[in-house]
Amino acid sequence: MNPDGLILSLPALDALVGWPRAVCDDQILGFDTRFLLWLHGWASPGLDRLMLGLTRLGDPVVVLPVVVLALGWFLGRRRWREALMLLVSCTGALLLNQGLKVLFARPRPELWPALIRESSYSFPSGHALGSLVLFGFLAAVLAHAYPHLARWIGGLVSALILLIGLSRLYLGVHYPTDVAAGYAVGALWLVLCLRVLRRLQSADTREG
Repeated sequence: MNPDGLILSLPALDALVGWPRAVCDDQILGFDTRFLLWLHGWASPGLDRLMLGLTRLGDPVVVLPVVVLALGWFLGRRRWREALMLLVSCTGALLLNQGLKVLFARPRPELWPALIRESSYSFPSGHALGSLVLFGFLAAVLAHAYPHLARWIGGLVSALILLIGLSRLYLGVHYPTDVAAGYAVGALWLVLCLRVLRRLQSADTREG
């Protein structure tokens, strides 16, 4: 793994090691609850509409078309490696999210009447994990193709991912540790997938 990827993944690895304690610790749960109640104190009809719009960017109704369009774009340009790793990264993110939810079986917060209803477990946040992997993967590919725009691409996509996570907290459907865990798992998985993609691209270059 390159040094940049390793440095980026270290905080995620630290969060990974601390998950069992974080989910079970009463002090952590107390912090989670206090933070959500504090955030809810800022609620307003305008923010409700904004956060509902932001959270939909991580819903399957948006994510699936983005994946299909990106896959079609890669295949149309014969970028087989990117298409393959897009499928691998998104499928892996889905399996990780579902597996961890079942493993930890953490109930959703129920601190106020929610604007949306979620039937799955709370930990980790699938919106945080999935948005980081999908949009992070696409941002990495675009930044590699357009290095002069890399800073703008990274900044905009990072802001989008963070806002999606914030929307889940504002709406009261996740605890902060759920969202943090989603980002941690997503970061580790994304770094691994991008590392594999770079190796495949390097192999193609050598063969060419």
